[in-house]
Amino acid sequence: MIKKMRYPLIASLVVMCILINSCKRDNTDNISTLLTTGYWQLGSLTQLDYIGDTQLGDTTYVCDTVQTFTFNKDGSCNFVNFACATNTANGTWNLSDTRLFLNANITEPDSTGKPYQPFANSRIANLGEYSLVLETGDIQNYYSTTDRRRIFRWGFVRRRTSTK
Repeated sequence: MIKKMRYPLIASLVVMCILINSCKRDNTDNISTLLTTGYWQLGSLTQLDYIGDTQLGDTTYVCDTVQTFTFNKDGSCNFVNFACATNTANGTWNLSDTRLFLNANITEPDSTGKPYQPFANSRIANLGEYSLVLETGDIQNYYSTTDRRRIFRWGFVRRRTSTK
């Protein structure tokens, strides 16, 4: 009799363990953790021009100054040497509900002197352990075949904070 009860009891325990473990919630946010570990150094900035989905050309911007983007766990961020200028632009950041867009309210003057927020609604094109690619500009999902679009692709490489 005990041998007959052993298998259903073991099966019941296994099912119960699976149900209990499936109900656990992990409050860690992997994307936030990736963003806030170390800082991000700008590796490339490319401007892509389109009409509809036809690419007209691209321009790569070159800067001799090291530019870094730092995300802090408290929601603050800063961009050092934005647009090759010797400055530090500060702001706050958050992720959209879908975790596909980064919203950072860093404000810098554009080429005409008007306030400009380059990362106000930037699409996360790629995020990995050592790389981050953000797209800004005309990044709408739906556009007509005659729409002119300009997309800026920011490529960053992670740098770890040194521990001395």
